[in-house]
Amino acid sequence: MAQNKIVYKRGNAMIEKLKSWYERHKRDLPWRNTADPYKVWVSEIILQQTRVDQGLDYYFRFIERFPDVGTLALAAENDVLMLWQGLGYYSRARNMHAAAKQISKDFGGKFPDNYQDLMRLKGVGPYTAAAIASFAFGEAKPAIDGNVNRVISRLFLVEHAVNKSPGQKAIEQISKKIIPHADPATYNQAMMEFGALQCVPVNPDCDICPLKTDCLAFKEGKVNALPVKVKKKAPKPRYLNYLVIEDEDSARVILTKRQNQKDIWYNLYEFPLIESGQELDAEQLTAGGEIEKWLGHSKFSLKSEPIRKKHQLSHQTLHAYFWRIKTNVQFLTDSSDDAAIFDVGSLEDYPLPRLISAFAEENLNNY
Repeated sequence: MAQNKIVYKRGNAMIEKLKSWYERHKRDLPWRNTADPYKVWVSEIILQQTRVDQGLDYYFRFIERFPDVGTLALAAENDVLMLWQGLGYYSRARNMHAAAKQISKDFGGKFPDNYQDLMRLKGVGPYTAAAIASFAFGEAKPAIDGNVNRVISRLFLVEHAVNKSPGQKAIEQISKKIIPHADPATYNQAMMEFGALQCVPVNPDCDICPLKTDCLAFKEGKVNALPVKVKKKAPKPRYLNYLVIEDEDSARVILTKRQNQKDIWYNLYEFPLIESGQELDAEQLTAGGEIEKWLGHSKFSLKSEPIRKKHQLSHQTLHAYFWRIKTNVQFLTDSSDDAAIFDVGSLEDYPLPRLISAFAEENLNNY
């Protein structure tokens, strides 16, 4: 990395160019037209792991349903998860709900107005706290996301991996030095927008970049080599055998609620599940007696081939097999205390993982 004294002297000039670019190119997004910390918070949580074009509708629906932190604190968790359905990473929604209750209890219902208190909230890390603190309260805290990592790495030739401690510290040190105390909100917004629209991950158009004369990576021909990232482990495969237990008219099914807080989709509904270490055929599926645990001695018919779906998460590859099982569905055994019989037409009223709702939309006639 270039010597700090030389680098930081260039900061003010670059920031003025950056702000000028931002004023010409920024997108008109609703959370940029407010200093309401609640709305800023909602937008930042939604946009984690979510594209802006996908997140916009969710933002509007969320604000309409829960217009302030007090309304969110009083909401039922199912209502919050329902609005989140399809966005994935449901822990974000549960953490928001928990943080709203925390604000109600610990802060008298008033949104925390500084970085340190914001960091106390459930699910709020350094980036989100800095974004809220700067956008809503003018606190000079750099909001460092993936876009900012890329811009800073290229401008200042940070060649440490940005997903490891040395690289993170280097980015943070530079960001703290160059963020203007007079208008940190515009700086943070401009940095993120510049990374999203101009300084893109692959083959950015450096010829039209207003910062190309300031960019050390451009001068050294290393733009496409930065930022450096250490590759993550390959996603873990999981094999999910779903028992789609239906009555003869396919009007009712059995659903369970996921109970493991450390696993995916906590508190969302799904069909009874048998997880295996590999793909199973019908004989292997029935050999362990798992279906009988759900249906006791009821007669049932099992289709010989499941409906297969593949669902990719960031750290897991889900191989899902939906086994259609016809029965009278008149009772549940003692082993299914956390399950219930649902009318297929009512499933849309419950929070389902996208994998489950997609199957229901395509295959359950009454859904």
